[in-house]
Amino acid sequence: MSSPLPGSVLDLVPVVPVAVVEDAADAVPLARALVAGGLPVIEVTLRTPAAPDAIRAIAEEVPEAVVGAGTVLTPAQVTGAVAAGARFLVSPGWTEVLLAAMREPGVPFLPGVSTASEVVALLERGVREMKFFPARAAGGTAYLASLAGPLPEARFCPTGGIGPDSAPEYLALPNVGCVGGSWMLPKEAVAARDWGRVTALARAAAGLSAGARCR
Repeated sequence: MSSPLPGSVLDLVPVVPVAVVEDAADAVPLARALVAGGLPVIEVTLRTPAAPDAIRAIAEEVPEAVVGAGTVLTPAQVTGAVAAGARFLVSPGWTEVLLAAMREPGVPFLPGVSTASEVVALLERGVREMKFFPARAAGGTAYLASLAGPLPEARFCPTGGIGPDSAPEYLALPNVGCVGGSWMLPKEAVAARDWGRVTALARAAAGLSAGARCR
């Protein structure tokens, strides 16, 4: 079984790469490229048949990486992802059934929200760390900033439509711990297995986020 995380997912890195892995054989070199660029926390989305094997390969062969599962939608996916080695879970939304399932294995989880009412409902259930999705479409930094006053105990990982230009604006907000994005994993680079380019883009993303924190 994987060791527990040393702290909150939101505090481990400012940028979480969101990886859609089509071929499980790419998982290990992809993860190593991201780690080399300074982004060791990796969300592998459960959008492809290769995802469980990709999570398992990263967990077993890239110990310096912290691999999690994203786009978690069902209790069965929760069980399968954790069995494969996922150390955290991310969902685009939540229901009572899914929330109960994500609590069960004892790993950190980020249920998705896009409205103040959803945030309040999770706070009532003792959940204070959430995914804000789809970030840009749901109101972006202006919306998140407006939540900080009335709901200061809620913290977010915004994902959806975030890139290198907008990431610093999100990271500067007091209620944002990290952002998720895939701009450091362009489809053409992954398809060409251009891991050097992935590392360079990851390094730029890590530096960009560090700069935002120092403002």
